[in-house]
Amino acid sequence: MQANGAGGGQQQQQPPPQQQQQQQGPELGCLGAQNGEASAGTAAGEQLAHANGLLPAANSGGSPGGLSVNNGVPAAGGPGPAAAELGGGGGGGGSALKKKKRLSQSDEDVIRLIGQHLHGLGLNQTVDLLMQESGCRLEHPSATKFRNHVMEGEWDKAENDLNELKALVHSPHAIVRMKFLLLQQKYLEYLEDGKVLEALQVLRCELTPLKYNTERIHVLSGYLMCSHAEDLRAKAEWEGKGTASRSKLLDKLQTYLPPSVMLPPRRLQNLLRQAVELQRDRCLYHNTKLDSNLDSVSLLIDHVCSRGLRSVCGVLYMLQCLGIMRKQFPCYTQQILTEHCNEVWFCKFSNDGTKLATGSKDTTVIIWQVDPDTHQLKLLKTLEGHAYGVSYIAWSPDDNYLVACGPDDCSELWLWNVQTGELRTKMSQSHEDSLTSVAWNPDGKRFVTGGQRGQFYQCDLDGNLLDSWEGVRVQCLWCLSDGKTVLASDTHQRIRGYNFEDLTDRNIVQEDHPIMSFTISKNGRLALLNVATQGVHLWDLQDRVLVRKYQGVTQGFYTIHSCFGGHNEDFIASGSEDHKVYIWHKRSELPIAELTGHTRTVNCVSWNPQIPSMMASASDDGTVRIWGPAPFIDNQDIEEECSSMDS
Repeated sequence: MQANGAGGGQQQQQPPPQQQQQQQGPELGCLGAQNGEASAGTAAGEQLAHANGLLPAANSGGSPGGLSVNNGVPAAGGPGPAAAELGGGGGGGGSALKKKKRLSQSDEDVIRLIGQHLHGLGLNQTVDLLMQESGCRLEHPSATKFRNHVMEGEWDKAENDLNELKALVHSPHAIVRMKFLLLQQKYLEYLEDGKVLEALQVLRCELTPLKYNTERIHVLSGYLMCSHAEDLRAKAEWEGKGTASRSKLLDKLQTYLPPSVMLPPRRLQNLLRQAVELQRDRCLYHNTKLDSNLDSVSLLIDHVCSRGLRSVCGVLYMLQCLGIMRKQFPCYTQQILTEHCNEVWFCKFSNDGTKLATGSKDTTVIIWQVDPDTHQLKLLKTLEGHAYGVSYIAWSPDDNYLVACGPDDCSELWLWNVQTGELRTKMSQSHEDSLTSVAWNPDGKRFVTGGQRGQFYQCDLDGNLLDSWEGVRVQCLWCLSDGKTVLASDTHQRIRGYNFEDLTDRNIVQEDHPIMSFTISKNGRLALLNVATQGVHLWDLQDRVLVRKYQGVTQGFYTIHSCFGGHNEDFIASGSEDHKVYIWHKRSELPIAELTGHTRTVNCVSWNPQIPSMMASASDDGTVRIWGPAPFIDNQDIEEECSSMDS
């Protein structure tokens, strides 16, 4: 006969059935004995084969005792040619298994991981066969007993199992913690069943003597006052007696056992999820929301994204991934806004991503509305009267107000109501001031402003002066989320933290060249600096270290504003004096994209915080460019791209 495509050759004479059974040996003979199956015989063999999805092959010789082999698993009957192949022709099944190559530790680990996953799917017969044929053990027998007793709620037996597991646990305190978790479940189940006396007995005579986590015991004692089961489950944040809560309990218990005794729960799924996340994390172009669900990806191919943000995860996957990534990355000019009639110095999306504010040398601020469907922008309001031009804009946390500042020789600041378009406050403390930068306090009721002539103020929404800091020549400002600390870059090539409550200050960042501007990541951990003649630098504010210097951008002594962007703020974008917009992945010093189109210096870029596929850039050429996904391409273009990638 033929097995796995191998020629069967000349048919061999079959030995008597009794001899077949002897040759089959105890190892192969017990393959069908799992889960209540027959241990020998043709009918039992066929039943075993079908139970594991293996159909017995046709017997070419017509002999009822012929052994059918599929994927190396005996299906029924005597040894036949395939058995001779496994056992050397006459040594029996036992010697066949002895001649198998010894499995490495990694092979055994993989088999155990697969077995655990199959067990979770309910394919218990398949697991039994896998362990039988490989000679591996899914978990320690004591751990199996322990698992079964926990899931069946046999708490006394589970406690006895802990004594057997004690020698296998590295930490002596682990057994105490495990026993505490068991007794806690036992206590809660007694309470849910209305067995208050039994629950009280567990609390007093079993939990308390452990002298562990007395605070938790006090909390558990309070559950005695629960009037009904629903109240208990709500207060204890517990699923109630049954499979769900016991499975969670088992997950906690498994953390105290070595993996050689009992595998951590869902270990294979966790490893696969980590692998997928690592591939995405290393992908310099990935700009979609991270999804930890394995059903959303293919495990058969690697994840790689190419420069047009086409996810080239294999030729067969190209069409799908191409569409996904093109919908996410701003690498193409979608719209050019030309309403300003002079250099555009600044642009900033609102916090909710629905509006864009642009400030120009033409003395106006224009508010643009973002269409949520088409992502096209249309002019909403024009705010006029900024005599010196507008070089900096800051949205209030709730996006109801907008503050506009001018260049170095401007001593005024404008606070606008965005909804009505009315000027709420025009502030000027002194004609000698230079108010060139502003930052909102997280409470939305205060803001700080300052300039290079030594002014540093904290004001309310009506422009009233609340506090001031003398002698600080401010280049750029940022308020931290604690509501107390203000970061300010100054003329000493540094960023210092100023606390307006206790009036203390400290040095945080020190550069060797002037810091023209900076911005802070959402989590407050990273600072992105545009440094004169040096380019874009990334600093870790917590560790106070320079993390990375990004290459490519041309930065002189003009003020250029960069930004974080994309899902999880994985990307960095900056304008440049060479008329380009540069984009880097946060972890890569080299740019992953250089966007062309502007004809003069790009002063500012802003990435939409709610639409990761949208970015704006403002330039001295008088335009604002809106960058979005590249347009969709047809199948022929995809095929050509695949060909060019293959070459």
